[in-house]
Amino acid sequence: MKELINKNENKILLVVLDGLGGLPVNGKTELETANTPNLDELAGKSELGLTIAVDYGITPGSGPGHLALFGYNPLKVIIGRGVLEALGLGLTLDEDTLAIRGNFATYRDGKIISRRAGRISSEENKRLCAKLNNAIKTIHDCQIEFYPGIEHRFVILIRGEDLQEEIMETDPQKDGLPPYLPEALSLKSKKTSEILKILIEKGAEVLEDEEEANYFLLRGYSKLPKVENFCEKYQLKSLAIAAYPMYKGIASLIGMETVNRSFNSWQEEIAELKNNYQNYEFFYLHFKEIDTAGEDGNFEKKVFLIEKFDSLLPEILKLNFSVIAIASDHSTPALLKSHSWHPSPFLLYSKFSRSCGKIKFCEKSCQKGSLGIFKAKKVMNLLLAYSQRLKKYGA
Repeated sequence: MKELINKNENKILLVVLDGLGGLPVNGKTELETANTPNLDELAGKSELGLTIAVDYGITPGSGPGHLALFGYNPLKVIIGRGVLEALGLGLTLDEDTLAIRGNFATYRDGKIISRRAGRISSEENKRLCAKLNNAIKTIHDCQIEFYPGIEHRFVILIRGEDLQEEIMETDPQKDGLPPYLPEALSLKSKKTSEILKILIEKGAEVLEDEEEANYFLLRGYSKLPKVENFCEKYQLKSLAIAAYPMYKGIASLIGMETVNRSFNSWQEEIAELKNNYQNYEFFYLHFKEIDTAGEDGNFEKKVFLIEKFDSLLPEILKLNFSVIAIASDHSTPALLKSHSWHPSPFLLYSKFSRSCGKIKFCEKSCQKGSLGIFKAKKVMNLLLAYSQRLKKYGA
């Protein structure tokens, strides 16, 4: 691939509408239900398809879903959620640090009543992490640090020797079930397992007087991996614009520059895109809330948010990118209230696209599109090709 790269001035935008794909409720998916005149008009000028993040039937997490879109094989490049969240918060990791993604949760009578503690506020999250940091500083010979994220999400860093990743996640993934214990999944992980069991016990004691966030769940145990640099791989000066730490983290890990500020709205993210248009060649623009609505099972809100993006799309189009892709890291149907294995809608626009005429941008039209159903790890090939950044292969 590197030998085929043809540098030029064409600019590429990859918009990721997290969790975009859906399933029919009363006969229509969220995309089919939404009134999206701007997306529909753009779809009529674009190549359409459906992407598979990992493989047929495999439900991807956000990490693998994004890695695939960025051109990495998610079965070979494995990055834990903890590392991504930590990097997204701007935390410093070394090879001995174990990073863990945490969720504050509501625990009653041996069961998790709310896996997200009713989606507490970020300010409440800060208070709770400070409370835990004051009470829990070390376990055995390891240093423990809590860092607040957005809403119910936080990061735990454990610094010490011989910490391992092979631990069972404690999140049952559904409300109304008991949490799992962080059991060791290998012999060498026993020390780490014991530390985490003590951490959970101490954490529950610290939080026992809290009404909602009286417990926490652990997932995404990970250490810092080595990954090929995205900007060097594709010879693109790249910028990631995302509100949530997880997505800043994955962009940072593969070598993209990230915007070191918070965003309170999609309009602010688009304004940042405008401000940096002249300074970069590749832009990754992430919008999270569509996925959140799907996970909450809120079909109407997901429709509303899709329509909201549609209303903002003209502001993005005014920038005249050479190539625009609208994609998703995975589908999150409100019907399932979770990520799913269903292929995700994909749109690719450039002046070299084969237009398909008047059409509705939705799962059905994407299924019939010229790109068909394809692996998401091929998206970068297409973006480079449609921006004329790939030379001919062979004589």
